[in-house]
Amino acid sequence: MPRTIHLLIVDPQNDFCDLPESYRPLDPLTGLAVAPALPIAGAHADMQRLARFIDATAPVLSSITVTLDSHHRLDIAHPTFWRAGNGDPVAPFTPITAAQLRAGEFVPRHDDDLPRTLNYLDELEARGRYTLMAWPVHCEIGTWGHNVHPDVRAAYGRWEEERQFIVRKVPKGANPWTEHYSALMAEVPDADDPRSQLNRGLLDSLDRADLILIAGEAGSHCVKATVEHLAEHLPGGNLSRIVLMTDCMSPVAGFANAQSSFLQRMRDLGVQERSSTDMARALT
Repeated sequence: MPRTIHLLIVDPQNDFCDLPESYRPLDPLTGLAVAPALPIAGAHADMQRLARFIDATAPVLSSITVTLDSHHRLDIAHPTFWRAGNGDPVAPFTPITAAQLRAGEFVPRHDDDLPRTLNYLDELEARGRYTLMAWPVHCEIGTWGHNVHPDVRAAYGRWEEERQFIVRKVPKGANPWTEHYSALMAEVPDADDPRSQLNRGLLDSLDRADLILIAGEAGSHCVKATVEHLAEHLPGGNLSRIVLMTDCMSPVAGFANAQSSFLQRMRDLGVQERSSTDMARALT
């Protein structure tokens, strides 16, 4: 019986890609080229390599799942939610801690949101994975930036038509009260929102595969968080069947060490690393 191969692509979206001018449409309201909100150096080339990999291995890929970072404009991890204690706006890429909130250095724009915000920051920091970051507004639902990189979208579209299988799309991040780096679970799950809790359906789907190939952006954040949760919760274990295609992911600027330490931890757990070209040669 042929082995099953599941390709998991984490957040291959325009807002995360350092797209050249030719890939950027004109905004009909301003006449200017649309700019990615949170471009990661190297991501465009990552996605082009990934597209070539999909085309090269299409006959042997059993499943493809694409996760989609999906945010509202107002989100606890966007500057639109916050103001400085003196009333000034908060700049993108500002980390915010519970201690700063208690000291009044930063506050929610809506005073009524203060208790819930403080509870969130306390819980987030207690979990020890991340400090809250006010990222630029990105992957806003309904925008060009939310769309999948066109080369990747075209490649998996060809796979769908040739194989007559549907690429599964998994949105994450629509709850504005919690960060949701991982495709499998929000950083602080909301008891009233199943979308933020452990995605057992996705876990079970991945667990049925003999080989789980992973690519996407960013290696320092959403790929990292997803694979960490996958390693922790994959029902069937056997982490050696997970392969990180390291030439199809890049870190956010300033967070290269986070990606490097993540990769080392995964190697220690038995997760494999391969380039997309080596993996394609092995599969075809």
